[in-house]
Amino acid sequence: MSAPITVSIGDLNIANDRPLAVIAGPCAMESRAHALEMSQALKEITDSLGVGLIYKSSFDKANRTSLKSNRGVGMADGLPILAEVRETLGCPVLTDVHDASQCAPVGETVDVLQIPAFLCRQTDLLVAAAETGCAVNVKKGQFLAPWDMRNVAEKIRAVGNDRVLLTERGVSFGYNTLVSDMRGLPIMASQTGCPIVFDATHSVQQPGGQGGTSGGQREFVPVLARAAVAVGVSAVFMEVHQDPDNAPSDGPNMVHLKDFRGLLETLVAFDKLAKDNPVELT
Repeated sequence: MSAPITVSIGDLNIANDRPLAVIAGPCAMESRAHALEMSQALKEITDSLGVGLIYKSSFDKANRTSLKSNRGVGMADGLPILAEVRETLGCPVLTDVHDASQCAPVGETVDVLQIPAFLCRQTDLLVAAAETGCAVNVKKGQFLAPWDMRNVAEKIRAVGNDRVLLTERGVSFGYNTLVSDMRGLPIMASQTGCPIVFDATHSVQQPGGQGGTSGGQREFVPVLARAAVAVGVSAVFMEVHQDPDNAPSDGPNMVHLKDFRGLLETLVAFDKLAKDNPVELT
């Protein structure tokens, strides 16, 4: 079993035995004004609760269900927005990369490069992300076992980057359905030593469930988030929007901004109980 690793991101120290952090923000970037509004609201909430925030938003949603789906503002417009959020609020920022050529320019702006679940075994992409020196958050593919992520983490570490986060986002279970196996959280932690993140919003997604778009069951986000934090994780990933029903991407599974504080308060309490009474695999 691997010893726990602490990953420093800005002023945050992320580890499975440290207080809970949160990765939060809208799924897709919509505009500069929207990003500044959402990041400010999230920062005020997390600061008031003493929770470290990594602001998340994607400049490009390259894995949309349909060719007609909105993909976001693009890299040229998106990176300056993320840079402004980072400078204005002083919090780390995270965004997705989909191609090895994106890693270097994106890595000059953000603190964390995120590898989408469908791309988690793409060696060239993982290596390019690692070579930026940024922290790398890899979403576990819906088709992988928890122990398979050891090989993914090793690809990043092989080029000298130990700043790896691994995120659980559910496993394909039949058609248009995901299921979260909470055993996978301590298994990934013990196998890799990496800080483990639980993606509470994509875990309730119904991929392609609405035909041309994905569906989701937002009402189950608090259920799975509480379960994961009770097991013990370093951070929870939640996409948040002030009007999710009219969001351009992943609306059915995003948390409403008005509900974010209450949910995070509950998760902080669960986290303290879990961290004060840790359970380790033997």
